[in-house]
Amino acid sequence: MNTKPRKHLVGLTLLAVGIAIGWGLAQWNPAASSAAGSTHAPAAAASPERKVLYWYDPMVPTQKFDQPGKSPFMDMALVPKYADEGGGGAGLSVSPQAIQSLGLRTAVVEQRAVASSIDVVGTVLLNERDVSIVQARSAGFVERVYARAPGDVIAAGSPLVDLLLPEWLAAQREFLAVTALKDAALSAAARQRLLLLGMPETLVARVESTGEPQGRYTVQAPLGGLLAELMVRQGMTVSAGMSLARINGLGSVWVEAAVPEAQSGPLQPGQTAEVRLAAFAAEVLKGRVVSLLPEANPQTRTVRVRLELANPGLRLKAGMSGQVRLLGAEQTALLLPSEAVIRTGKRALVYVVDAPGRFHPVEVQVGAEIGDLLVVQRGLAAGQQVVASAQFLIDSEASLKGLMPQELAAAEPALRPGASPAAFTVLGVIEDISTTEMTLAHEPVPALKWPAMTMGFKLADPKLATGLKRRQTVRFSFTQQGDDYLITAVEGVSR
Repeated sequence: MNTKPRKHLVGLTLLAVGIAIGWGLAQWNPAASSAAGSTHAPAAAASPERKVLYWYDPMVPTQKFDQPGKSPFMDMALVPKYADEGGGGAGLSVSPQAIQSLGLRTAVVEQRAVASSIDVVGTVLLNERDVSIVQARSAGFVERVYARAPGDVIAAGSPLVDLLLPEWLAAQREFLAVTALKDAALSAAARQRLLLLGMPETLVARVESTGEPQGRYTVQAPLGGLLAELMVRQGMTVSAGMSLARINGLGSVWVEAAVPEAQSGPLQPGQTAEVRLAAFAAEVLKGRVVSLLPEANPQTRTVRVRLELANPGLRLKAGMSGQVRLLGAEQTALLLPSEAVIRTGKRALVYVVDAPGRFHPVEVQVGAEIGDLLVVQRGLAAGQQVVASAQFLIDSEASLKGLMPQELAAAEPALRPGASPAAFTVLGVIEDISTTEMTLAHEPVPALKWPAMTMGFKLADPKLATGLKRRQTVRFSFTQQGDDYLITAVEGVSR
């Protein structure tokens, strides 16, 4: 009989018995039982409660609420924002693969000396300060009009018209009669009378030297320039004080340019400028700002700036156009690429690089644009890195996560669900009005830190525009809804 299979069977049986005994001891041993219980405790214990920072509407993530409830903007429940999700001051993480696929570029905020300048289009105009009006000093008749026409360029002293002046003729004869009496006092008084009648000193001297009255008088141009108007013709009767001609000097010309209102603040009279006219493209003309006109254009939101240029050789002609560069003083400023700034209408944002793949938004105040760079007045420091491309995609992701600049998040109070946005009441003058919108020049709004300005508002109800008209003073109340400001009530005010 073969005993080998039997030995195998016995061995397997003993092994099974040993395993069973070991399992039983493990179940009975208190230490082992405690260890097993501790091993399963984390899985059985409830996870700690997550901290809620605020609630928000995913469609309007910038508005925060301190309690759950229904969104006042959309027909949906508010969503909690947890502390372990980031946002509200935390940065935004972007994977290296996403950065590469987006083609994300960064730029460094630089501090350097720049000479601010503004490039605008200008038009050459006649210098309206260099104008002479020629008038008749006594009643008479036009005997001759010299070959002149409006638009002619004439020299100083050029004859314009010959006038026959009977009143001057009678006064000169009286003067000659008094002079014949050899009475110095009477002669001086008669001579003074001729001057008071408007006779030039040269004409009176000619009457004295010739002893003959000079009833015919030739009117001459007092200065050289453009004969803008000639208001007399041969045979006309003229009265004392009647305008005969208008002459505009050409020794200097004006160049007027329309500067955007946002860039007009630093401009000052006396500031230097460079002008490049299309007619003389290779030549740079030097000029200076003589005045800033006191009214802005309400349609284009520009301010008119007037320059004065010398006009040697009378080359510059009214109506010419060209490029004007207004030069400012050199100053030190922080600069960043214009493409790095996101303008939302209410604020300007940039995304600062905290570490490779991590960014956070910062609100900035920007100034003048110099080429493809912007002057940063507040919000950044020299040496910081900012996102220069693909920042709109990052901004969209940040908005979905409720990520906002820290100072703005702290400044915006949380609303209770169902509560209406705060309303502000202020006086204003209607500049433009329709059934859906109203443009008002309103007083300051201290609660929003707004200065007095002109801006557009939407109307909550078209009936609010009933009975109102332009230039009317009104008291109106408005609220903010998203990026829009909505007028909820308006009434006329008598002043």
